[in-house]
Amino acid sequence: MRITLVGPAHPYKGGGARHTTELAHRLSARGHNTAIESWHAQYPSLLYPGQQTIADPEAETFTGTRRRLAWYRPDGWWRTGRRLARESDLVVLTLFSPAQIPAYLGILAGLCSRRERARAVALCHNVLPHERRSLDVSLTRAMLRRVDGILAHGPEQAHLARGLLRGDQPDPVAATMPPHLPETGGAREQPSGERRHLLFLGIVRPYKGVDLLLRALAEGAPEDVTLTVAGEFWGGTAELTELAADLGVSGRVRFRDGYVPAEELPELFAGADAAVLPYRSATATQNVWLAHEHGVPVIATRAGTLPDHVREGVDGLLCDPGDAEDLARVLGEFYAPGAPEKLRAGVRPVDPDPHWEAYMRRLLSSV
Repeated sequence: MRITLVGPAHPYKGGGARHTTELAHRLSARGHNTAIESWHAQYPSLLYPGQQTIADPEAETFTGTRRRLAWYRPDGWWRTGRRLARESDLVVLTLFSPAQIPAYLGILAGLCSRRERARAVALCHNVLPHERRSLDVSLTRAMLRRVDGILAHGPEQAHLARGLLRGDQPDPVAATMPPHLPETGGAREQPSGERRHLLFLGIVRPYKGVDLLLRALAEGAPEDVTLTVAGEFWGGTAELTELAADLGVSGRVRFRDGYVPAEELPELFAGADAAVLPYRSATATQNVWLAHEHGVPVIATRAGTLPDHVREGVDGLLCDPGDAEDLARVLGEFYAPGAPEKLRAGVRPVDPDPHWEAYMRRLLSSV
């Protein structure tokens, strides 16, 4: 089958680019004639104020990658769709943000302008954003009603997509997002014993719950336990810095603002007893698997697919989302005598191959 993935690839950074690229490699390995139609300019800086691209790829790039799409060139969207209608049997539109949808609607219009055309699938990393704007629902509905199939990351997301469709459209297909981790060399050899340190890693946005983690650190963790918050702060660090001061934990918290390149990850994880994911809401994330890849247990909320990846009491602990008191309870439980070492001993790196095989079957069955 001739398959084109439309989505971010290097020099774009992060999990989205890695997912698109890994999917292309694996589809190609299965014998499909695969290409990536990527972005020259994906978002205006107003919508993505962080660092959008990186100089060095974090995984093996895919040779069949074109980088022609631009958010400011709508004339190119329709032409891309016309070309893909000739070149592809299946076009996979990877949806991360409604900001991409105008371009995708243009591509779909180009696809439909030809009598014989490729079929189109919306691969929804997020059906709708965690923090929504006024047009997000109508834009997403317009896109999902124009594709031939939908793959969503998890049953909750598939149900959300179903609510945006016409009654005569087929049900969205749910799949577990597979591992697409940066190449870091895995866990470093470290001496036994506790670090008395916790790590939050990733883009810092309200739904990620870092404010809840600061409150839980003040209320539930031993006073000698410290925290690093590492990632891009979309709203700046001022509000969380002020909250840490109000809670009396300023001296225990380090804010490391900015994208964390892959080569820095082993050191960050080596210094932590656990990675903490205090999300209020979630779809899917790589951060549980990323922590386990580096030999570190995870403290997470029961949001989205997070509890599917944590074996509670074996390689991590779980708490209720949006509940600082329950997170504080779990931090105290984690630092019970011997608990960090016990949970660290239970950590095993994920085997990505079965996850990817199941994922590709679900993708190809969605149309």
